Amino acid sequence: MVVAASVVVAVGTVTGMIRALDDGSDASSARPDATGATLLVPLPDVPSASNSPSTKASSSARPKKSATAGTARKPRRTATVSPRLYRHPESQVLDWVRDHPDDPRTEVIESRIADRPAAVWFADFTPSTITSRVRAVTSGAAAQGRVPVVVPYAIPDRDCGGASEGGASDFAAYDGWIDNFAAGLGSREVVVILEPDSIAQSDCLDDTQRAERFQALARAGRVLKAADPQARVYYDAGHSDWNPADRQAALLKQAGAASAGSSDGIFSNVSNFHTTSAEIAYDRQVLDTLGGPADLGAVIDTSRNGNGAPADGQWCDPVGRKIGRAPTLNTGEARIDGYLWVKLPGESDGCKGAAGTFTASYAYDLAR
Repeated sequence: MVVAASVVVAVGTVTGMIRALDDGSDASSARPDATGATLLVPLPDVPSASNSPSTKASSSARPKKSATAGTARKPRRTATVSPRLYRHPESQVLDWVRDHPDDPRTEVIESRIADRPAAVWFADFTPSTITSRVRAVTSGAAAQGRVPVVVPYAIPDRDCGGASEGGASDFAAYDGWIDNFAAGLGSREVVVILEPDSIAQSDCLDDTQRAERFQALARAGRVLKAADPQARVYYDAGHSDWNPADRQAALLKQAGAASAGSSDGIFSNVSNFHTTSAEIAYDRQVLDTLGGPADLGAVIDTSRNGNGAPADGQWCDPVGRKIGRAPTLNTGEARIDGYLWVKLPGESDGCKGAAGTFTASYAYDLAR
């Protein structure tokens, strides 16, 4: 894994997310893991008394270089409607809060991180249980009338053999896994963050491998949206300090991100630190170049970007970072559909603790 401004660290060592793993327990429940995450509501770029969780380490954390009318589709929900995002009841930070009621850091960590909703990651390749585990999350959200954020993360050659390596053995297996994943979505609204780093970090593949990956991603988007017409599927745009906007848009187009049948737009800054304002400008440039339906939008991971990215490009638990805007689907910004906490603050990239594990001292530094 290269040092990029948007790195998903390792599966099992992934930071900033809540992950639903198949650990041999009841398949109808989703457990948090080093690759899980949650969502929340908006705050300024500077940290405030907001909370939000996230569970995965992303290859997106590495440093990198710094519209056409389409098929008619139903209008996207307007920014005036801001549904509450779903907080999955199991995560490493929630476990820590429950186990440390008398720790002097608990109140800050609970109020500013644990109480916030975050994305739920599915990073282990377990075809036989993936449907029930996804359904446990989406049905839990439906029972509360909230919108879950889920992260399928099992693309073959994931993270180019880096810290988050893993995924399906081949694309036939991946297609089957995605089919089973889609079967658990239900029929209500759900936000899908499709395969972080899979497009921005595709330069490690040869032309044939890249074409196979992009074909699988385009198919995945179609399958997810066909299974649940209310699903909102977003594709990997890396972040503002990775690929130039025109190059990223060209890659996204090859992966189906400009098609109404497979995509609702793009996501950026997963597990990274770039400011919300920089990501808004970048995402709009990517969308403008990408083309496709006019209502394609972007969602931004704001979980740890309260102080922006460190000047030296450090991505592994860099000091001086703060939590960012709380998650919301009501940003008030044109073409920006949401600010999400895809990575859970406090889950280490591998420097302040084992990758993907919750580190209270790190969480406290981010939240206070």
